[in-house]
Amino acid sequence: MSHVETRTEIVVTPGESAKRLDHFLANRDPYFSRTALQRLILDGHITVGGQSIKPSHKIKPGDRIILNVPRPEPIDIEPEDIPIEVLYEDDSLLVVNKSAGLVVHPAPGHWSGTLVNALLYHMTTSEGALSVIGGRERPGLVHRLDKDTTGVLVVAKDDHTHRLLSAQFKAHNITRVYEAVVWGKPKMNQGRIDLAIGRDTKDRKKFSARTTRPKESLTMYRVLERFGKYACHLELIPGTGRTHQLRVHLTSLNCPILGDLTYGGRKVLSVENVDVPRVMLHAKVLGFVHPVTQKEMILQAPIPMDIVDVIDGLRRVTAPVEPNLA
Repeated sequence: MSHVETRTEIVVTPGESAKRLDHFLANRDPYFSRTALQRLILDGHITVGGQSIKPSHKIKPGDRIILNVPRPEPIDIEPEDIPIEVLYEDDSLLVVNKSAGLVVHPAPGHWSGTLVNALLYHMTTSEGALSVIGGRERPGLVHRLDKDTTGVLVVAKDDHTHRLLSAQFKAHNITRVYEAVVWGKPKMNQGRIDLAIGRDTKDRKKFSARTTRPKESLTMYRVLERFGKYACHLELIPGTGRTHQLRVHLTSLNCPILGDLTYGGRKVLSVENVDVPRVMLHAKVLGFVHPVTQKEMILQAPIPMDIVDVIDGLRRVTAPVEPNLA
């Protein structure tokens, strides 16, 4: 069965430097990875001047690029009996405390074992349903948390609830408070990080200020505890909700989140012999107006034990040594 295709035409503008076709398209449209683009080119779905070419083809001004991108068949998502901690539930929505290591929705490399699989199982046992406005692969999901980030996440059970919750997120009317343990130490005990970010021009898996499509991003931070010169425990309040925003913003202070290999490198995987098991980021508070009752909802999830253990370890290695008076 042939898949429905979406057709896009791009004409390379004057002044564009010569570069590989796959690099040009990857920088222009962050939706596709370079690997996916190379596969589309090799399969003949992307042409230049009506001709099939190689991913290494060098584009030039005036080139007419046609992308005929096949739309994949929706995947079948099976309910799976994966434990989830429910913080609140009614007929319209569900709020969970997401655990560490749990991918939120199916994607390449994680077609099963996700929060969505767990939610579908929960709905079969509670005789409920999930909204479908977000697509077949993301039922109920109004927002997301990274795989290693723990904490509060709201899920919509119907499209009306989904739309109204999404509008609150878009208008930045949501209350969100995070906690993080970071490498190094901010100069100030509290501050504001106002840094526009987008997909990095050199590494498409990362986000940074080095981007062709910067988006306004704001984070407020407050130091809760310092561990000598080695690390800090922070409270974070995001004013916007960009992908990887907190991770990128803290890295811009030279304070990457402990455990974040992507943005902090190997140095953040251990501090003074205190091992860090994952990214030390937790969504502690989520507040919103209930779309049906119009009541303000404030949901909280306690800081998980693996973060508590790291904090305790940092306290031990940075505690003042008592003099030996014997």
